[in-house]
Amino acid sequence: MDAQTIRKIFACFKKNNPHPTTDLVYNSPFELLVAAVLSARATDKSVNKISGKLFSAANTPEKMLHLGEANLKDHIKTIGLYQNKAKNIMKLSYILVHQHRSKIPSTREELEALPGVGRKTSNVLLNMCFQKPVIAVDTHIFRVSQRIGLAKGKTPLAIEEQLMKVIPSEYLLNAHHWLVLHGRYTCIARKPHCPTCIINKWCEFPDKIF
Repeated sequence: MDAQTIRKIFACFKKNNPHPTTDLVYNSPFELLVAAVLSARATDKSVNKISGKLFSAANTPEKMLHLGEANLKDHIKTIGLYQNKAKNIMKLSYILVHQHRSKIPSTREELEALPGVGRKTSNVLLNMCFQKPVIAVDTHIFRVSQRIGLAKGKTPLAIEEQLMKVIPSEYLLNAHHWLVLHGRYTCIARKPHCPTCIINKWCEFPDKIF
């Protein structure tokens, strides 16, 4: 896809949704971190169903440690892989308290050193908490980027690196959200909503559905 077309696509995204954000419900960087860890291989909707009550009980690393792993598991037992996620959340809470003064670290290396935090989650935190122009490639972005012609690759990292190169710098900060939301609500996996798609005239998907 040529640079002019890419610019038109993101200008359209911006006009349609000037201030995009995540569907995860949170009120602090720590809550976002926990919600992001819980959302791995789970939907944001399923996380939001349980996060309100969880964060009422434990919205800081100290309170999470006080809550304890058994009680944490009880709060998140409807989430996939909840037992492993509970262990990771307890471990990362301990590290935050004892190594980071209960603050969320601001570098990728420190974030990815936290249990349960990989590149995608670290990019979410860097983008949303520290306003870094990075892209967290999830299943939606991986699919949408290749389908519409923005990037091609066999791994999330390959897609991320290409997107960072081709997306105009003025759109990079919000690009992650625009692509995720587009994939979640319009360019869905099985039957994309091409007739109502705001970028369908620029999309290079050969099997558009009208």
